[in-house]
Amino acid sequence: MARLVLHSSQQPVEVKIGNESKWVCTCGLSKNKPFCDGYHKKTSDEESNKIYIYDKEGKRVEVQSFYD
Repeated sequence: MARLVLHSSQQPVEVKIGNESKWVCTCGLSKNKPFCDGYHKKTSDEESNKIYIYDKEGKRVEVQSFYD
């Protein structure tokens, strides 16, 4: 069964392990989950009242607005 999961974060979260930092994906788009690969940069111009999906090639499509 497929699921559509809403991710509202546009930045990774830093996790420190000893003296080393790892960046964990919170946008849901990383191809290297759970680690960030910079894909969140594609979300920087998203409008907060809209829902988007991204295909495997990274093309963004607007699904709907929250306030229609």
